[in-house]
Amino acid sequence: MTYEQIIADLKNKVYYPVYFLHGEESYYIDRISDAIETQVLSDSEKEFNQSVLYGKDLDVPALLSVAKRYPMMSNYQVVLVKEAQDIRNLIPKSEAGKDKDPLVEYLNNPLKSTLLVFCYKYKKLDKRTRLSKALLKSGVLFESARLYDNKLPDWITRFVKSKAYSIRPDAAALLSEYLGNDLNKIANELDKLMLNLKPGEEISSAHIEEFIGISRDYNIFELHNALGKKNILKANLIVNYFTSNPKNNPLIVTIPQLFSFFMKILTYHNLTDRSQNAVASSLGVNPYFVSEYESAARLYPPQNVLRIISTIREYDTRAKGIDRGSTTEGSLLKELVFKILH
Repeated sequence: MTYEQIIADLKNKVYYPVYFLHGEESYYIDRISDAIETQVLSDSEKEFNQSVLYGKDLDVPALLSVAKRYPMMSNYQVVLVKEAQDIRNLIPKSEAGKDKDPLVEYLNNPLKSTLLVFCYKYKKLDKRTRLSKALLKSGVLFESARLYDNKLPDWITRFVKSKAYSIRPDAAALLSEYLGNDLNKIANELDKLMLNLKPGEEISSAHIEEFIGISRDYNIFELHNALGKKNILKANLIVNYFTSNPKNNPLIVTIPQLFSFFMKILTYHNLTDRSQNAVASSLGVNPYFVSEYESAARLYPPQNVLRIISTIREYDTRAKGIDRGSTTEGSLLKELVFKILH
């Protein structure tokens, strides 16, 4: 089931006896768990029928003793297991069919009046296990996968739209680049930002700078833009800003971003279909940014791009300490940008 289906079912009071929420991205696990915690039982029912347990304090028998209880003055009891990945012997060492597994036995015939919710974070459940197969039969097995970086701007746009706001593509890209792919962090920052806006207002890079503190003029996208246009003055201004603010612009992050930018230019050179949507799909970017790659490709022919990519790889190695000597991060970045532009 998808996240949207699970949330819709909860709103419609369609419940399942077991929810096993697993995966590397905690955002959706937290949202589903919160929805179950707040929506299934009334405040008066929660006092006797809602239990919050923690995996590090549990083993399977202790968990099942709670799950097998019947609700008091309610149709359901809710058992929320936080940090379920820490439950002792959750997945037995032996998967041999002849060995009994108490949890699998329970899942084969779960108590319909119990909503047993596992929050199994930061890793995936092996789908080959008996536990996984039993979960598929008895309830909801939901994987919250980590988003690829190039999918983050679209996720941000959808998240903002769900709150009845909108966001400019450049602002969504800027936010995703600087906050990374931690969806909880992105959502929290956006929620705080939207408190300062009028209902339905469009979020711009100016808002990102004012309320989150990310510079709209001196950031990696503006550096890409300056390099793509061979604007030497602007590129050097941004590099100077980066070297003055190394904590917010570490070289080991900046270099891979430059590599990605020029790899996209190289990819553009190899495309046969250069329609806007085809280019956007091939490069993994919003169509809004396609024109930037078109203009950059005109200024950087393929052989030049190959040379630049080779140079970036060299400086990536040096940034990691190999053959670097006493050269500072700031000096390395200035050298690299000079070689890209000349």
